[in-house]
Amino acid sequence: MTQVPFSLAWISGAGHKKIYDLHQKYGDIVRVAPNQLSFGYPEAWNDIMGHRKRGQAENGKDPDFWRGDDPYTLVGSNRERHSRLRKILSHGFSAQAMMEQQPVFQRYVNLMIDRLKSASSGDQAVEMTKWLNWATFDMAGDLIFGESFGCLEKSEYHPWVKLLFRHIQGIAVSTALIRYPFADALIKLMTPKSIVRDIQAHNDFTEAQVGKRMAYKNPRPDFMESMIRAHEKDQVSHREILANAHNLIVGSSETTATTLAGTIYLLAVNKPVLTKLYKEIKDSFQTEHEIDLLSVQKLEYMFAVLHEGLRIYPAVPAAIPRKTSEGAMIGAHYVPADTILGVWQWPIFHNPKFFRDAESFVPERWLGDPAYQNDQRAAVQPFSVGPRNCIGKNLAYAEMRLILAKLIWHFDVDLDPRSEGWLERNTAFLLWEKPELWVRLTPRRDSQSEA
Repeated sequence: MTQVPFSLAWISGAGHKKIYDLHQKYGDIVRVAPNQLSFGYPEAWNDIMGHRKRGQAENGKDPDFWRGDDPYTLVGSNRERHSRLRKILSHGFSAQAMMEQQPVFQRYVNLMIDRLKSASSGDQAVEMTKWLNWATFDMAGDLIFGESFGCLEKSEYHPWVKLLFRHIQGIAVSTALIRYPFADALIKLMTPKSIVRDIQAHNDFTEAQVGKRMAYKNPRPDFMESMIRAHEKDQVSHREILANAHNLIVGSSETTATTLAGTIYLLAVNKPVLTKLYKEIKDSFQTEHEIDLLSVQKLEYMFAVLHEGLRIYPAVPAAIPRKTSEGAMIGAHYVPADTILGVWQWPIFHNPKFFRDAESFVPERWLGDPAYQNDQRAAVQPFSVGPRNCIGKNLAYAEMRLILAKLIWHFDVDLDPRSEGWLERNTAFLLWEKPELWVRLTPRRDSQSEA
């Protein structure tokens, strides 16, 4: 076996389906490359990524996968740096901080709704992926850089944001090459000068915005405040602040927008689910003003809709690889040191061995429906598990509930014919490369009368 088949699958945009096919043919554990294993059973999450006993080595992040400044970020750091950074950053993701951040979230969600009312007037279809990206990146910019990207105000992508989407496939190619000798030299040789200039401009903007945010005199309830205070005490380096600012913006925006896009599509093609969700929202709130980050957490069906959306269309369809530092038992199997391990989300989430009607959008499976009592619900871990699970999980769910609740409060949603089969036209790398999602938003009469 060589690395080539896995690399080709990775850059094809259909690697998730190839890994799915391999698990269906060969079982729960598959060797996908010379020293790389894919685990496809529910307990694998904890076997690979769960908490370890004191003194027991963790399966750390694969250092070859994380390049450049990645080792300085929360997601790509080693065990010691991760523990230090997470403790500092956790203040910005606490329940108290979330309530203090509420005005920021409300401002941009309300602005998005207002813009959508104008954009959809006269029965015009709207392209939802851009509106969701604009809203979530504006929020992230405000909570990290101290000011939004102005995407919603201008109804266009900021150049910093546009660059992220322009090079998704190029990033996939460079990631596929990391296992080969002379990878760094090869990637440098293959990268056009225009992309090098784009990346430099992107980094320069990040540094300038972080500098402006660090110069603020008054404390601010955002994701950066605790890092800046720690930097003043020499507990965090300037490089760590820059790397994490970039990482936090992408992590708190793109994946949220992707999940919402997938869920909106699934609601548009499953109208009974949309009707049931709208009823829950209307029964829970008398006015739109009651819909906030705290109140949306009582929407049980909304949570089931989003969680089922993440099962069908996980924001990160691939595996984020780990690496054994020493030989160890992974479940019932001994795995040698320096072996790459991973759980591919899309294949395990769609495995009919673990889920009845695996290809169907059924939120009720998360609410105790007896027809789905044998589902292996622990297989679905879109935010990972263990000490390195997503620090923003609770905030992400609250933000997605807020956006979706206000959208459904104001509009009925129908799929435009241009986006039929949208889910099947996505291509998957580490993240999704999404086609345009065209929908028709019809204002609801009761929300109009309230306004």
